[in-house]
Amino acid sequence: MTAVYTPLQGAADDGVALPKALRAPIARGELRNEAQLREHYLIERELADRLRRAPREERGRLYALVYDELYRRVPHHPMNRPSEHPRAAGVERDLAFLRRFLRPSSVFLEIGAGDCALACRVAAVVRRVFAVDVSGEIMRLAPSAMNLERVLSDGTAIPVRAGSVDVAFSDQLMEHLHPDDAEEQLRNIHRALAPGGVYLCITPNRLYGPRDISGYFDDVATGLHLREYTGGELARLFRSVGFSRVRFYAGARGWYLPVPAALVRAAESALEALPVPMRRRIAAAAPMRALLGLRVAAIK
Repeated sequence: MTAVYTPLQGAADDGVALPKALRAPIARGELRNEAQLREHYLIERELADRLRRAPREERGRLYALVYDELYRRVPHHPMNRPSEHPRAAGVERDLAFLRRFLRPSSVFLEIGAGDCALACRVAAVVRRVFAVDVSGEIMRLAPSAMNLERVLSDGTAIPVRAGSVDVAFSDQLMEHLHPDDAEEQLRNIHRALAPGGVYLCITPNRLYGPRDISGYFDDVATGLHLREYTGGELARLFRSVGFSRVRFYAGARGWYLPVPAALVRAAESALEALPVPMRRRIAAAAPMRALLGLRVAAIK
């Protein structure tokens, strides 16, 4: 049975009870101490529960607001220190993965485009680019290109013409959506794609998570990763909204190869049966991370 956190499991309105010790060692490259990680966790879990409890009509407004509040209330958040967390390497890895799907005639859509660093690079090699994000402020400050159009979204809407997109892409986005919104967004991505178009989704695997700040304290994501998924769960969800085929890619550092879905499912089933501490240790090993770090291609 899939473990999914809901606010009723833990956080009360008057605070969140923390475990006495970290459940995972502080990650290599993490510059903060345990007290700062706890402070971040408390604030992020409070904001995440606000999103989880909010009705659909409010969540579209809240997505941008909670992140602005998080970065303001957690001054030591990594996103407030961009020089220590360079973006360029991630853009190059994403571009290396994308090139096999792109043609000079392609129309490309990035959901969660943020600073548009990737969208601008892709704009140099395709006909047209749509960059979608919930934050008007970050989009306003982003660089531009002649064939790049910025599009503001409420978190689920994909406001482009139906059937106009050849390649849609998101990286570390789906886990930040409320599960109900994730399904709605997928339906809108499917609508935006041309027949035979592909949606490329990169998201952390639930079995080596949580991959938000709650990974230091909880076994299930309770921060702003509102839900993490396995490959099998994603494949079922994509097919339920109309995608005809789902493919998985494995690899690292820009080198990725297609792998059989049955292999991904078998590895996930084996890990799911293990106690959480053992599962996390095995799943964190480089070969398993290369297989289970979810890069999914859903074809319309």
